[in-house]
Amino acid sequence: MDTNTAMDLMWVLIAGCLVFFMQAGFTLVETGFTRSKNTGNIIMKNLMDFCIGSLAFWAVGYSLMYGESIGGLIGDMGQYAFFDSLPDMHSLFFQTVFAATAATIVSGAIAERTKFTTYLIFSLLMTLVIYPISGSWVWNAGGWLAKMGFTDFAGSTVVHAVGGFASLVAAALVGPRIGKYTDGRSNAIPGHNLMLGALGVFILWLGWFGFNPGSQLAISGDNAFKVAAIFITTNLAGAAGALAAMFLTWIFYKKPDISMTLNGVLAGLVGVTAGCAAVSPAGALMIGLICGIVVVFSIEFIDKKLKIDDPVGAVSVHGVCGALGTILVGLFATDGGLFYGGGFDKLIVQLTGVGAIVAWALATSFIVLFILKKTMGLRVTKEEEIDGLDIHEHGTNVYND
Repeated sequence: MDTNTAMDLMWVLIAGCLVFFMQAGFTLVETGFTRSKNTGNIIMKNLMDFCIGSLAFWAVGYSLMYGESIGGLIGDMGQYAFFDSLPDMHSLFFQTVFAATAATIVSGAIAERTKFTTYLIFSLLMTLVIYPISGSWVWNAGGWLAKMGFTDFAGSTVVHAVGGFASLVAAALVGPRIGKYTDGRSNAIPGHNLMLGALGVFILWLGWFGFNPGSQLAISGDNAFKVAAIFITTNLAGAAGALAAMFLTWIFYKKPDISMTLNGVLAGLVGVTAGCAAVSPAGALMIGLICGIVVVFSIEFIDKKLKIDDPVGAVSVHGVCGALGTILVGLFATDGGLFYGGGFDKLIVQLTGVGAIVAWALATSFIVLFILKKTMGLRVTKEEEIDGLDIHEHGTNVYND
């Protein structure tokens, strides 16, 4: 192995470790934005997302995603089943942490009222089948969207929108938390610790420096300049998203809202993930600003108009902004974007890809969750929800004092 190959391999592994640490960020955001009596349940769900996802993606998911493409729709299921190829172990690890991220997005949207056993089954099927198949359309060289020239560099749609729109279906089917909607009004159910939520966002921001730059999959030679550029586009979008959400809430709520601003960071980061290697720093700034504004309106709309209870704003941050950010590549890509003289071709391809993957996530999630609802049930009992899932599902309290 030459020095450059070893350097590239090590970079992918380090980036993968940063993405793995995002599981801690998701755990903190979800626990901070919800009530203390459900903290242990959220910890267990995020932990199991990675544990189950690691096994499922190793055994089947990686093969479905990266095996030789069959008709541009699905990878050869047997090609990498129970993966044991030494030269490509770094690739398996890096893609595993992405699969776990897609699954764990759903956890926050259905927090505080969902059966643990049912959630485990959905998490398994997400990393085993749902995520890998649509992912193969884009990141498998033989995938039909890859052949069209669809751009989703690090997964605004492949990872985040899939998890986000699966969250929409899950939250709708499981129903709102007790007391969330009364007399046609949406009642705020404050999270127990915004400090935890803020720390989680900082950890996620750090993890994104593995998520996006790591997707270059190399750092030797000229790749180093590309990786550095992706660091900048990623960071600018997150910062711009936070500023946009802060000033917007300052205008509408008369105070700069903390939770919305934190979600503005994530919205900007999610939005730029598709085009982080395809847009200029100025383009990344604009994507971050747009997503930071849209996430506020989206959270309000889903909560107050659709009356779908999403305690952490996962549908808006990951679903809406993931899809939007991918579409915006069609406008801001320096090579082929509408604003750079490329015409509408790129934009049409981006719209087609987003539409197809969102439809896949909605349809497959609905089928799986509807069957689970009619068989095992999605929701805990009223008594369990009121007392807290920690006691009934896990037999303990996280905050024992």
